[in-house]
Amino acid sequence: MARVRILAAASVAALVAVGGPPASAAELPRGHDVASHQRTVDWAGARNAGARFVYVKATESTGYRNPYFAAQYDGAASAGLLRGAYHFARPDRSPGRAQAAYFVRNGGGWRADGRTLPPALDMEYNPYDARRPCYGLNAARTVAWVRAFSDEVLRLTGRRPVIYTTTHWWNTCTGGSGAFAADHALWIARYGSADAGTLPGGWSSWTFWQYADRGRLPGDQNVFNGSPSRLTRFATDPDATDTPETS
Repeated sequence: MARVRILAAASVAALVAVGGPPASAAELPRGHDVASHQRTVDWAGARNAGARFVYVKATESTGYRNPYFAAQYDGAASAGLLRGAYHFARPDRSPGRAQAAYFVRNGGGWRADGRTLPPALDMEYNPYDARRPCYGLNAARTVAWVRAFSDEVLRLTGRRPVIYTTTHWWNTCTGGSGAFAADHALWIARYGSADAGTLPGGWSSWTFWQYADRGRLPGDQNVFNGSPSRLTRFATDPDATDTPETS
């Protein structure tokens, strides 16, 4: 994913130095997310280092496909990791429905096989133009774009996408909308912190927490908010939208 800078670099370095998640999440299943930056991944090594799941970037807008996606996605499965695909949103380029269809056609599917995580939508600050952090959309149009993307993913796969975001982006660019909390799992990004912090509008708990952009596993570092068996149930159950911190 595009690198999310949330807190001081020194705090991030402190997390990286210990090689693992904050103490509050130390017992949770660990995972990571990768993109074309990681190219060829040692999946057996990642599994041996503690990975139990991974998200792989599949697409961006309607014109980019990760050239390493198939090898990364299939390699993760061969190593015994639960894996899912994510789409980097470009609301300034095309409608949500069109990007969802492109995503699903190019790796963003889902099956209730216990090995495939639901598709994920990456909503974050515009890495291409700092002057347009919300991609030129107001809050109402951003919410409508996310809803159109989600509805199309649901229609095509039978599963709502997980929403990846930061609290600051979500509150800034959607006006703190609570329209998705009831039926979308939250993947919160927050670095250099002892916990996931205040969550965006409407969500009372998180499902995934991306706590650092480097560490023991290739790519960004994540944890799942539940037990290993609950992670498998989350992958399998089409109606699962969230996980409590205790499980």
